[in-house]
Amino acid sequence: MKLTDAEQAMLDGRDGPAVQKAMDLLLRYGRALGAERLVETHNVVASVSASTPFMREFASQHGGMEAVFSQFSLDSDEVVSIPKVRTFSVHTQLGFDPAQAERMGVDEQTVQFFRKGEAFTTGLGIQATNTCTPYQVGNIPVRGEHCAWMESSAVVYCNSVLGARTNTEGRESVGAAMLTGRIPYWGYHLDENRLGSHWIEVDTDVQSTADWGLLGYWMGEQVQEQVPVITGIRSTPNLARLKHFGASASSSGGVEMYHLVGITPEATSLQQAFGRRKVPNQPLRYGLRERRETLQRLNATGREAKIDYVMLGCPHYSLEQMWELAQLLEGRRIHADVQLWVFTARATKFLCDQSGYTRIIEDAGGHILSDSCSAMSRAVPTGTRVVALDSAKQTHYLPAILGVQAWFGSTAQCVEAACAGRWQELAG
Repeated sequence: MKLTDAEQAMLDGRDGPAVQKAMDLLLRYGRALGAERLVETHNVVASVSASTPFMREFASQHGGMEAVFSQFSLDSDEVVSIPKVRTFSVHTQLGFDPAQAERMGVDEQTVQFFRKGEAFTTGLGIQATNTCTPYQVGNIPVRGEHCAWMESSAVVYCNSVLGARTNTEGRESVGAAMLTGRIPYWGYHLDENRLGSHWIEVDTDVQSTADWGLLGYWMGEQVQEQVPVITGIRSTPNLARLKHFGASASSSGGVEMYHLVGITPEATSLQQAFGRRKVPNQPLRYGLRERRETLQRLNATGREAKIDYVMLGCPHYSLEQMWELAQLLEGRRIHADVQLWVFTARATKFLCDQSGYTRIIEDAGGHILSDSCSAMSRAVPTGTRVVALDSAKQTHYLPAILGVQAWFGSTAQCVEAACAGRWQELAG
């Protein structure tokens, strides 16, 4: 790989051993990918936390949080002193919500260890946003900006909606990026890899957030890791719809970028989205039949109507979604046999407290949690067998992770299930 003088100096140890190891990691990574050079980045979304008993034990035996960072973010058996980060770096979601640890089944010893770890990471200059939706809490890169982001649903939003550039990175590559301000120049950093591969024509109205989740889930199955170009959308989706759309597609197929013609920034026309690639002669079509079949596949694990748990907030709910949920719940009461957990970012939870949404949701019997989700934490209410979800992504993962039954539907359907104690389509 070709290095600049500044990059060579980092590799030679000018900025200390941690930066040197970070640069060595990026070179090994880049060569494996076939990258010819590195690209400068000033925007990193990373996970450097230690919120599990395993990490606690590792830290106690090997030298604290610097040992954790050295081993798991720099691939170094040698413990090195970690300097402040070079780039603007924000933290992605965690394994639990430290403010709701007891509810999530996490012991106090793990919480105290996490608090020490968070003090270490914020001391490095990493923002404690702790969310899978960094673009909802102020990290909004501009079109064309090179980023190094973790978290599949965040990556597809960054590439597609914002028009910034990132691949789906891992803990090691982002750990190295935050110390060097570099990431391998490959994949979606390159113009040619951002062009469309498949044309999808939508033949039915796609309106609600659930509609967008279903379309995204079907699309991911069709194109896998390619770049779909979608036409036929009749109304402009908002942030929540685009968020659920991309999250679904990245779950069922690994999509990291898509184009909505006339909506997303690199697709003012079908021709622009495909660029020098030939537009396919015939599109893949998504209509009522495809929607119905996709819903059936998502609900394949659902057998019983009685609901134990309703989980909302995957990806983390936006402030607008919290507002909508408060409207649906105001003056109502969640069934005594059902738990409702809503996941959002810490910053959004603070605004909900100020705006009165927290009071409305809690008065109804619900609980707002931050920093994590049930798939990340493996935490659900004790005795949970049947879950209702408005996230196709969570419906894809949670039955496989925890062996539960899952029903997918709209937010309104989930609220009805929470209040009635039953999934309404089976209630008869």
